Amino acid sequence: MSDIVADARITDEITRIPLRYPHPRIWWAFFAVSLLLLLCFAVSAAVLLIYGVGMWGNNIPVNWGLAISNYIWFLGIGHAGTLISALLLLLGAHWRNSLNRFAEAMTLFAVVCAGLYPILHLGRPWYFYWMAPYPNTMTISPQFKSPLSWDFFAVLTYLTVSVLFWYIGIIPDLASVRDRAKKRGQQVFYGLLSLGWRGSARHWVRWNQAYRMTAAIAVPLVVSVHSEISLLFAAGPIPGWNSTVFPPYFVLGAAFSGFAVVLMIAVALRHALGLADLVTGRHLDLLGRFLLATGLMTAYGYWAEIYDTLYSGEQQDLATLTDRLAGTYAYSYWSAVILNFLPLQLLWFAGIRKKPVALFLIGLSVTVGMWYERYMLLTTSLYRDYLVSSWGEYHPSIWEWGLYLGMLGVFFTPFLLFIRFLPVIFAFEVKEALRETGDLEHA
Repeated sequence: MSDIVADARITDEITRIPLRYPHPRIWWAFFAVSLLLLLCFAVSAAVLLIYGVGMWGNNIPVNWGLAISNYIWFLGIGHAGTLISALLLLLGAHWRNSLNRFAEAMTLFAVVCAGLYPILHLGRPWYFYWMAPYPNTMTISPQFKSPLSWDFFAVLTYLTVSVLFWYIGIIPDLASVRDRAKKRGQQVFYGLLSLGWRGSARHWVRWNQAYRMTAAIAVPLVVSVHSEISLLFAAGPIPGWNSTVFPPYFVLGAAFSGFAVVLMIAVALRHALGLADLVTGRHLDLLGRFLLATGLMTAYGYWAEIYDTLYSGEQQDLATLTDRLAGTYAYSYWSAVILNFLPLQLLWFAGIRKKPVALFLIGLSVTVGMWYERYMLLTTSLYRDYLVSSWGEYHPSIWEWGLYLGMLGVFFTPFLLFIRFLPVIFAFEVKEALRETGDLEHA
């Protein structure tokens, strides 16, 4: 009987958030800010469509700029959501259950932001569908040697699997919210989204099969998608890019930045929604450990890149390395090193991993540091070409910064709607984990 009461208590605690949101005024304040950022995106994108990519600071040789570095940054943020949800599901790590739902939502919205950047960077974004192999009267196919085609298939596949994985997982909790809703509109809304879920044995069997199958598909995408992005760099003869270390370097860096954002979101939602008994100190401690581990792996990538350059002895690569350390854009390199790895060392101490504010600040430092890393990789390799006559500095224009701020609105607006109207924690898996550990009766 106590198990039934504990089950109901956990379900009520999770479903009360979309039905009776605890702090509506604070939510509206944040939502208003996100709408202003979304308006900034609309204005910046409109100016871009009217006047073209020439509104940006891109030039020759820096024909890639803030748009591509932000594309890599946003796509990397989403990787931790897939690792927490899909990989740990297959490994049977039950501590993921309080984190996977909002981590999956973070992945979904970050991939949407990332996918918009290459489309806008095309110059003629309304022709983006030309990159898809579809029957047409001109009997032409995409140029599969082009990185644009690689981006199209990588992002589209990742987005599709992320949507399916997130939606399949949330169906049982949507039905729980539907059954507890009092207003007719809420009953209809959540009833349609729950797809007629009744919780029968057949429903659970089919759901478990679909959920795990989608997870098995999603896990390889973590490696393949960001490896593909790294090949945009490594496949070219540009100094500082042409290295076999890039695929693992990019994958680990993506996981590093993703865990930092998940950590910040976990701390913020834990405080804002009163979820301290579900997102516990143990969850924060484990996230801190994962952040430390992936950070050390990323630091090894920095060292391997320097060693590879020194070992090769290529004059242009050595010049690029020297320029990164002491050149025009040295501030971006040292900002990445300092912000990524100095505050990170505090996570060696268990006491720090138990302090939510400290964890949030460390996660914020890593997030900013990884942004500097992406920017550094682009500018320091491109702005000085092989020919001195083609050297030229790159400075992002106000419209590039406006689009970046607007893209934050593209991320935060649907994410705020998600935490307001949908269950942010997986009730069923939390109860299963507590039941297996014997803690359900104390929940």
